[in-house]
Amino acid sequence: MDTVEHHDHDAADSDAYHFASLAALGTSPSVLGLSTISSYDEYSNDPRFVESQRELRDLLFTSAHSLAPTRAASPEADLTGSLLPRIGVDEDAAISKIVSTGPRVAWLRNYLDEVAPWLDMFDAAQHFGRVVPIFARSSVSLAFAMLAISARQMERKEKLRGDLDSLQLYQEAIGGLTPQLLASDPGVLATCVILCVLEMMSASPWNWQKHLDGCAALFSSYSIHGFSGGLPQAVFWCYARMDVCAAIICSGNSTLVLDLKNWLPPGVPQEDASHYFLAAKMPDMWANYAVYLAARSCHLVWQRTNATPAVTEQPHEDQFTITWRTLWVELQAWRQNRPLELLEISFGEESRASQDGPFPFVLFAASCAISSNQLYHAACLILLDIKPFAIERHQLGHQGSKLWHARRICGISTTNEHHGCLNNAIQPLWLAGKLLSHPVEQKAVVNLIKTIENTTGWSVQWRIGDLKEAWGYDRNASI
Repeated sequence: MDTVEHHDHDAADSDAYHFASLAALGTSPSVLGLSTISSYDEYSNDPRFVESQRELRDLLFTSAHSLAPTRAASPEADLTGSLLPRIGVDEDAAISKIVSTGPRVAWLRNYLDEVAPWLDMFDAAQHFGRVVPIFARSSVSLAFAMLAISARQMERKEKLRGDLDSLQLYQEAIGGLTPQLLASDPGVLATCVILCVLEMMSASPWNWQKHLDGCAALFSSYSIHGFSGGLPQAVFWCYARMDVCAAIICSGNSTLVLDLKNWLPPGVPQEDASHYFLAAKMPDMWANYAVYLAARSCHLVWQRTNATPAVTEQPHEDQFTITWRTLWVELQAWRQNRPLELLEISFGEESRASQDGPFPFVLFAASCAISSNQLYHAACLILLDIKPFAIERHQLGHQGSKLWHARRICGISTTNEHHGCLNNAIQPLWLAGKLLSHPVEQKAVVNLIKTIENTTGWSVQWRIGDLKEAWGYDRNASI
């Protein structure tokens, strides 16, 4: 078996294998320079975690590579069909045994109450909270993945150390994945993405892309994209948000892990994307459109950063200006055409008096509205950082003001307390926070980031050190 042979390779051979697999499956090979060992979190340096994560990554690449040449059927039919008939009495009983002890019941409840809403924040159908638990009745690996991410969230929030339950659950989930992958089990993509989220809760942010590339290869092999429908579509957009955050962290040194052409249905050109999102007639899909536009903005930064000297000269400069302007216009059209569900709740001028802090009071009713609007502002900041000289700032109106976008990003997070949106806000807050010069605003952002980690358990305080350096302070300085 290729999997066994692959485990015998050393790290260099493994990365070479993954490089070839990524290229063949339409994903980015740029992640391979990232370190395997993290200096960020003791959990991610545990030898058991490191080995299990490598095993999962190898398994996903091997499975994706073997599946890719033979895929013919529709992904929706393969991954969501015959759901209820798959649940047998024996399988259901096995799952009942998995969640039979007091702590595991508590982890399952925490998954439903706390973790699933994170994953479902752009999904009106709430697949992770409503559909995934049904799949887990017949999928041991998915059940263990749900328990693992929930346990890890509780450990992070409670700042537990030592021999952690989530690591054993994580290993159990990986151990049950092989038969799922071989049978194209409906819950396999959900299992893999949930485990990916777990990894990224503790892994060094500079290694995030290495935790994403296995899932990206699997999406490519299954031909899953942002319009696949049902659970595959929900899982795709959960993954896509992580891919965008990882690309922001890379600051142009790397692009998205999953090639942008694989975000849309086969054969759909990028310029037609808006029609597909609009045709969906769903607020959550318009929110996902903001994710897609942010992804394109990150990719353009990477193209600009890695351009050869010749590319920055005429006539290529004109093409870059055209590309930049087209994307900018599309971003503004996104904001202009937002459905009612994505609009902020307006209180008029009196709203200024209702805020408690230095940032605007920007309240939304839906979680997808919170994060999509924040991603819009983040994408604008990303593009403004690489604005062509040929475009004057005054031509862009108030949307051309970096500080306006920065203060809106901060205001959205200080006003709206949805935990999933707070986790998703860290990279936009980084883009916004480094533009702030007033000590009151800087302290407010620092306190906000600390609150996010204490509230959700997500590891985010590393960005405080980055912000301090951007403001001219020492990383360990008090603010």
